[in-house]
Amino acid sequence: MKDNKIILITGASSDVGSALIRKIACNYTHILAHYNSSRIVVDQLAEELGEKVIPVQADFSSTDSIAAMIEDITSRDLLPDHILHLSARKMQVLQFRKESVESFESDYQTSVLSIVQILKAFMPNMAKQKYGKVVFMLTANVVGNPAKFQSAYTTNKYALLGLMKSLAVEYADKGVTVNGLSPDMIETRFLSELPTQIVEQGALGSALGRNLTVEDVVPTIEYLLSDATDSMSGANIVLTGGAK
Repeated sequence: MKDNKIILITGASSDVGSALIRKIACNYTHILAHYNSSRIVVDQLAEELGEKVIPVQADFSSTDSIAAMIEDITSRDLLPDHILHLSARKMQVLQFRKESVESFESDYQTSVLSIVQILKAFMPNMAKQKYGKVVFMLTANVVGNPAKFQSAYTTNKYALLGLMKSLAVEYADKGVTVNGLSPDMIETRFLSELPTQIVEQGALGSALGRNLTVEDVVPTIEYLLSDATDSMSGANIVLTGGAK
């Protein structure tokens, strides 16, 4: 157990990110709340919870922007010992033949290479202090057969799953746990670019008879970030109501 914990949350302005911050705020001395363009959401969290919420901006499509965020965090001596990676492009439904190579590359940079750059900057300190937790938001698409027409999204999540598994093995003896969770469709702004019919089909196809809510997911993230998982690493918790 460690006092004075610092967490970096990528995509903190998302519905899941903001709900989680409100839930776990008392567990941290500082919360580095990353956003790209939704500063107003992060500012509201800071207004509610006080100075412990520190907005940090970066455009994850730019390695220079990520490097500037890392430098900002480092210069303040706020090296995180917990990192939660939520950032991802809004879910879309698009046939593979219509996906451009450039779109694949852009999504891979935003979802995968961004967190690689961040972890390379901060995981050495976690290993040095023999304490750290990394959590990846994955997807039920990496469990069994994925949904149709989500090739880029699914590919990136499989890449993150591989990264999660590899880091869990590499850091197993360094006091750093690396885990993930794979939820079914969650009713958030993340679905705003999907046709209504697709969202409704997701609910009908769920074992729960509905799509997940933020309240369904936040407790699992809180658990993965807690000291209760000190002996668990490389795990991917599936949140599908038992469907997969």
